[in-house]
Parts: sequence; structure tokens; C-alpha cells
Amino acid sequence: MKIRRRRYLRIVLFLSRLLLSLLWWELIVGRFLPTGLVKHGAAERRRRWAASFRDLAVEMGGVLIKLGQFLSSRADVMPPEVTRELAALQDEVPADPFPPIKRLIEEELGAPIPELFSRFVEEPQSGASLGQTYYAWLPEGDAVIVKAQRPHIEELVATDLAAVKWAIGLIKWYPALRRRINLDALFEEFSRITHRELDYIAEGQNAEELRANFADNPGIFIPRPYWSHTSRRVLTLERADAIKITDYEALTAAGIDRAEVAERVFGTYVQQMLIDGFFHADPHPGNLFVEPQGPGPLDDSHGREFVVTFVDFGMTGRITPRDKALFRDLAVHAFNRDVPSAINDMKRLGFILPGTDTRPLQRAFYILMDRYYGLSIREFANIEIDEMLAMAYELRDIIYEFPFQIPIDFVLLGRAMGILEGLCAGLDPDFNGFTVAEPYVKQLIAMEMAEEGLTKRVTAEMQDFAALLWHLPRELEEFLNRANRGELEVRVVITKDVEKLVGRIERAMNRLIEMVAFAGFLLAGVFLLNRELWVLGYLFLGLAFLTGMSIVLRR
Repeated sequence: MKIRRRRYLRIVLFLSRLLLSLLWWELIVGRFLPTGLVKHGAAERRRRWAASFRDLAVEMGGVLIKLGQFLSSRADVMPPEVTRELAALQDEVPADPFPPIKRLIEEELGAPIPELFSRFVEEPQSGASLGQTYYAWLPEGDAVIVKAQRPHIEELVATDLAAVKWAIGLIKWYPALRRRINLDALFEEFSRITHRELDYIAEGQNAEELRANFADNPGIFIPRPYWSHTSRRVLTLERADAIKITDYEALTAAGIDRAEVAERVFGTYVQQMLIDGFFHADPHPGNLFVEPQGPGPLDDSHGREFVVTFVDFGMTGRITPRDKALFRDLAVHAFNRDVPSAINDMKRLGFILPGTDTRPLQRAFYILMDRYYGLSIREFANIEIDEMLAMAYELRDIIYEFPFQIPIDFVLLGRAMGILEGLCAGLDPDFNGFTVAEPYVKQLIAMEMAEEGLTKRVTAEMQDFAALLWHLPRELEEFLNRANRGELEVRVVITKDVEKLVGRIERAMNRLIEMVAFAGFLLAGVFLLNRELWVLGYLFLGLAFLTGMSIVLRR
């Protein structure tokens, strides 16, 4: 209890210091220093805050590592310097001693370890913030991986979540954050994901579902769970010894074509996203392996056969049938560079708040597509850094200030694709995701045409066109009648650019009024002192001094 209390206080004090630092710079210093000077150092301050949080998370483990990884994936609500700093946070912490893990396994599975397994290696293979894994063999001889939660981890998770929730209760009262981020919803999402990762029965079910989805694909291996040796806090999975996907030298030595590995892995995610609607959300290098199959290649034109193995199914995402259909439309429209239709798909998916002026976003998408559409990783890497910086500055305000509201499963999907892009680039610098995705997108279009039927589709389009022609004369007559009666209204949409311009004009007018008032008070004071009206003269000079100080301090 005392340890948990100290842990709670330490997290609360750390987050409180971050909040006080934020308030100091944004609300106090920002009022006395020029705005440009405060903004100039803001990115570096946020980076230092993120780095200090990362150091604390590495030291304490538990939920803080998960929180850092979660925030690193929220590019829709976090500035880029924060997401970059937290992206390097790895879920690897020192392993706990074996005796308490042994007691937990035996309590959960209801028998001593020698009765449960013919052999059990007590040295852990890996240690994460919530659990650690061990090699073992079942009595029948099957090689397995046993994943066990750390002792008392649920209590530590509850303590960490309580501390984070307390801090959010303070942070959400800061207006600048409250307007941009729904912190309560963000916390609920993070809490739900964390508790889901503590349920190993659910993780085993995730493995079974993915295994069924790839049952007809011999190039993908999903280990099966052994339910006789699984509980809510212990999970036993089939083991596959293979090459880590980032061990490039071992892949080459085994005769495996790394470009083929990149294509296959990326293709599995296109299938999971667009066809299955259920995806593995954590494809970091420790969760993907490549197992050589059969003899080596007969010639240099083809690499050796291989199987891609997925492990760790605690973090998964699911896209509903409706959202899956909309996401398919988004993929097709993006592939065809149909930006207006793609943005409309994003609205229907809930990515963009209703009533939002999407013209700045359209402009950003057109700029990005015109410059970068279809480039390979190598071509993208060869772009001059000055050009990239200019593009980033041009689009920064549009993307960062745009009111995105991305559902959590799509956040997980975006995080997975970001990790996957880095993996594929490491395997093959010339990797091009558009090329790999193209046959899947074309297959989707063909499937939807076949399901709906070409005749039915054409008939529906003709019916819509006929209805438009039927109603057009009546609508036109109504429009002209309303125009003659003076009943038409013109609505002006105030964009962010116009708001900024109005704000600058307002501030300029206020400064002008203050300068006129300062000059008036000063001249009046000097005039009255020359007339030896001392009291009134000093009074007006005092007003001039106060007005001048106000101008200086509010610059």
C-alpha cells in the first residue's frame, strides 16, 4: 500500500509540474513577452516535457509506458515534437524474478508447473510493462510460449490510471487544451485499451480470429492458443522459432528476398483493413518473424520460400461493417485522387466534425498529392530537406489546427500503418505501398461491382438522374420566385484565415486607440503643467504613464 501511495504521488507531482510549467509559459510569460518570442521556443519546450515524461515512464514502467505509446499515436491531438519524442518509447522493462511468476501460473492454471509442462525455461524471453514470456513444452511435446502477467500488475494499473485521471481533472480546465482535445474521452479510450490488454482470454480469442482470417494463406502463420493452459492472466500459445523481421543479415543469409517480405507483410494489412475489418494493431519488430521454408533458392531470380509469423495479440482493432465499407470508399477515392469524395468519406466516418469548412484540408491534400503521390520510400528520402521543411510549414497550421476527431480503432490503425511503413522501408528502400495496395483496391472495386451487379448500379444511377430532371424545373421556378420576393439569404462562412485577419485588424485598432490615448494624456499633462495646474497636470501624466506601460506590456 505504501509503495502504491508513493507511486501515485510521484506521478501526480510530475504531471502537476508539467501543468504549472505550461501555465507559466502560456498564461503568464506570454502576457509580458512578445508573442513571437514565446512561440519561437514552444516546440523545444514541449519536446523537453515529452522527453522528461519518457524518462519517467522508462524508470517506472507500468501504465506510463503504455500512455506514452498511446500519446505518440495521437498525431490528431498532439504536436509533432511530442509524438516524435514519445515514438521511441519501447515497451521493454527489466524482468521480475521467477518465484512470484511461478506462483501466479500455478494458481491460475490450478496445478504445479512440472505437471503442466514437460519442460519450462525459467529465464524469461522478454519482459514488457504488463507481463513477460517464457519458453516451455507441453506434456505432448508441443513447443509453446507462456505469457504471464506481472504480479500485482492490476493494482499498479489502477494506481497509475487514478493518478493520470486526477491530473486530467486539472489539465482540462486549461481553455486552450479544452477547446482542442476532449481529455475525458481520450482517457476513457486509453483506459479501455489498457484493461483490454490485461485480459489474456480476449487475447487468445484475437489470435483465433486472425488465424481463421488467414487460414487459406500458407504464407502467414498465426499461432493457436492452448485453452487448457490459458486463463485471464496466463496465455499459452503455439511457438514458432523464426528470424526477427529486422534481422536483415539473417534474412539475406537464409536466401529470403527482403522486398518480398515487405510486400507480403504490407499486403496482409491491406487485407485486414479493407476486407476482414479486424487487424493486428502492434506490428513492431518484436512481434513479426520470418521463417524460411524448404531448400534455398535454385537461382537468383527468386528468393527462398518463407512464412511471416505474427505474435502478441493484446492490441487489436476492429472496424464495423459500415465503417469498413466507408473506409473502402475512402481507399478507392484516395487511390483515384478524388479529394472531395475522400473528404466526404472522412466526414461520414466521423473523422471531421459536422459543419467544418473543409476547403483548407482539400487544399492541403491537393498539395500533398501533386508532390508526393506514388513516390517510393527511396524517392521520398531523396527529397531535399529544405523542400520538406517548407511543405511542413505551409501545411502545419492547416493539419494541426483542423478539428479532427478520429475514433480509437482508426487511431490504432494509423499507428500500425506508421510502424509498418518504417518496417517496410527497412526491408526495401524502394518499397511503394501504393503499388502493393493497387491489386487489393482493384479487387475491392470488382467485388463491389459483382455484389451490386452492373445492371442494378446503372439502373440506380439512371433513376437518380431522371429524378433530378423531373424536379429541376420546379426547383428552378421556386428559386426564381424566392429571388423576386427578396427571400434569398446569403450566408458568409468565416474561415480560420479570415478570423486571423480580423483578429490582427482588431489588435491593430486597439493599439492605435491606446497610442492616441497615450499622446492625448501626455499632451494634456504637459499643457496643464505649463498653466501651473499641478494636480490635474500630474494626474494626466500618470494616466499617460499607465497607458504607456499597458502598451509595452501587451506587445
